[in-house]
Amino acid sequence: MTSEKPACGLMVENLSKTYLNRSEPVFRDLSFDLARGGRLALLGRNGQGKSTLIKMLGGVVPATTGAIAWSMTSSWPIGFGGGFQGSLSGIDNIRFLSRIYSRDYSEMLALVDDFAELGSSLKIPVKHYSSGMRARLAFGLSLAIEFDCYLIDELVAVGDSRFQEKCQRELFQRRAGRSFIMASHDTGLIASHCDQALIIEGGRAKLFDDINVAVDVYTWLRAT
Repeated sequence: MTSEKPACGLMVENLSKTYLNRSEPVFRDLSFDLARGGRLALLGRNGQGKSTLIKMLGGVVPATTGAIAWSMTSSWPIGFGGGFQGSLSGIDNIRFLSRIYSRDYSEMLALVDDFAELGSSLKIPVKHYSSGMRARLAFGLSLAIEFDCYLIDELVAVGDSRFQEKCQRELFQRRAGRSFIMASHDTGLIASHCDQALIIEGGRAKLFDDINVAVDVYTWLRAT
């Protein structure tokens, strides 16, 4: 008796991204699927397009060609603060998003305040936040709203070791059944929590179903 395969939550087909100021595409003809509950690592040296791909999946950056089809809800790119209205305070951004996602504002504020630990800084305009503060707010909001899939761009490196442990506990333990796509240079974290990896190098991408093989290949690439 064969086990039933998990339903597909994301399909990416022939995806390419080219910027006008670059002669070569960031990547081209990228295709992969992510099952519901799947955990995919994005690996690649700096400048290979990991953050670009995260932003494309989150709807922040448009594709040049190809298609992205979600059949589950996805977060905005955690670690990317561009989605906030800079002239509004953290509290006002929380209020705005609670309306967009039809969530109870008071409950959402309490959850974000408890997780992000920004205190009175929630009352000041987000444009005055450091990148770390923006990342804390983005992570807190993502966890308060709840998504089927989380898009993570190195957020777990934000803050001190205690806050990093808090991030990992909330994401990897309390949401053990959720999907995520994570761009990270932390091979230990990748090996512990991901079951697949997409390595992007020189505009091309290769999907690895064996996470340990992917980590070995990526480690070799970083050393060359």
